[in-house]
Amino acid sequence: MSSIIEYLPALGSGLIVSLNVALLSLLFASIIGFLVAIAKLSKVKIIRFIATSYTVMVRGVPDLVMMFLIFYGGQIIVNNITLYLGLDYFDIDAFYAGVFTLSFIFGAFMAETFRASILALDKQQLETAYAFGMTKTQVKFRILIPQMLLHALPSFTNNWLVLIKSTAILSIIGLHDMIFVSNLASRSTHQPFIFYFLVSLAYLLITWLSIKSIRKIEDHYNMSHQV
Repeated sequence: MSSIIEYLPALGSGLIVSLNVALLSLLFASIIGFLVAIAKLSKVKIIRFIATSYTVMVRGVPDLVMMFLIFYGGQIIVNNITLYLGLDYFDIDAFYAGVFTLSFIFGAFMAETFRASILALDKQQLETAYAFGMTKTQVKFRILIPQMLLHALPSFTNNWLVLIKSTAILSIIGLHDMIFVSNLASRSTHQPFIFYFLVSLAYLLITWLSIKSIRKIEDHYNMSHQV
């Protein structure tokens, strides 16, 4: 029992690392997704083609395979550049590699979320707003974005729940998250069930709190929309 308690602080640190990676990835994935969604709705054919190719490629390849492609491929590209510039070997930090990888992967899913929410907007309402003399900026921030977020929220929630669970695979590239610590603790104490059970509870708690919090946000948006 004492050996298990000994690893609890390390598990707590791993939990913080997992949350930081997930939140940063969510932020960048949302930015990427919004830009790609706009690109997929562009009238320029080549822009639509590039954006569509990105989403099809990412959504069609398993996350683990994509992670290896980005992490090791990115490592090779970066070091080829540093070698060309006469610089020393550059080792990409697992934390930043994890954030970049998850952002790249889930940016494709967020793109579909935002694209669908934009298409679901009531075009007549936007035209009415312009008819009453509202500027493009006013329409964008008072009508378009609030309604887009309202339509996107359910799918956005699902993407977040999948993203937070996908952080578990980042231990493979050396990220010192909960899974990484659990692997070390399991080999040291020969009690893998206990540590993986604790990790499962941590992920379950995060997803439960996320669902409760996002439901409150959704209820707030629904009430504001009704008013």
